[in-house]
Amino acid sequence: MNKNQASLARKQLERRLAPLREAGVVAPPRGWIKAIREALGMTARQLAARMDASPSRIPVIEKAEVTGATTIKTLREAAEAMNCTFVYAFVPAKPLDDILRERAIQKTRKDIARLDHTMRLENQALLKADLDDEQRRMIELILSGSLKGLWEDK
Repeated sequence: MNKNQASLARKQLERRLAPLREAGVVAPPRGWIKAIREALGMTARQLAARMDASPSRIPVIEKAEVTGATTIKTLREAAEAMNCTFVYAFVPAKPLDDILRERAIQKTRKDIARLDHTMRLENQALLKADLDDEQRRMIELILSGSLKGLWEDK
């Protein structure tokens, strides 16, 4: 995927993610399965029958959802048994371009600090304005190229 395609794909993904980020969906304290089941007036036994599971399995499933020990497959099956659609998503806390820019800034700060230290040791210190200009140039260079190296910590 070239840079323009990646940028376009990122923008399209961001449009889909923005409403989810803005909605601020938070799981009910006792989990989605139990909340929806109870809202529907469905007993654990009735849900078990719809899932083709033993009645004793439902409290285990509900507890596993709350503790994070469940599987996507189980969540999907429970949702289907209650006539719901299971939705799974990673929702970035910020727009994707902001995350990329922040990471580029973080990486370039380290590089600029090393450069500044070396130049000072050689008694060739640069002005802060020059360092700031170089950092901006490096950030734009990173963001305009391949992003693969952006997440390396070396």
